[in-house]
Amino acid sequence: MRTGRFRAAVVAAATALLAVTGATAASAAPAEVVQDTVFQPATDTPVTALVTKLTHAQATARFSAAGISWTSSGGCSDRNNPTCTSFTQINLTTVQGAETLKRATGCALTITGGTETGHASGTYSHWNGYKLDFRLTTCLTNYVKGTFTSIGGNKWQSGSGNVYYLESNHWDVTYYNCGGC
Repeated sequence: MRTGRFRAAVVAAATALLAVTGATAASAAPAEVVQDTVFQPATDTPVTALVTKLTHAQATARFSAAGISWTSSGGCSDRNNPTCTSFTQINLTTVQGAETLKRATGCALTITGGTETGHASGTYSHWNGYKLDFRLTTCLTNYVKGTFTSIGGNKWQSGSGNVYYLESNHWDVTYYNCGGC
């Protein structure tokens, strides 16, 4: 009984809307329902979250626009050379996380490591686009230690869940998300 009254109310509202907009009943007839095709991976296909990957040029353009600099000990950007600093295949959320960090801290930020080979492997690795290394500065260190939560082992976690690890000569940051962008 309730369903019938609700349906009648919806039909009455739709009719009133048609009258107000000047549409005809024929033009308001429901279209044929078509189901979207759902991709079903094979049972042996690993399923991971999709992330947006950027090219080196796209990432450097965003870093430049945000006032973030980068350096390379080898003076290059070849992803397969460990002395280069590359951003090839970096996650968009990692770049956005660095942009958020720059806005939040107001510090000068210099990236010293990106997606190039030579870093530790793993799911949330440099190679897979989740990490950036930043040059140590007093400004950045004071911000991280004064703002984020210490989780032990020279690691601090931001409110959004990103992890800042103070290594001997740089900050190694794992961006699980954009940090509130």
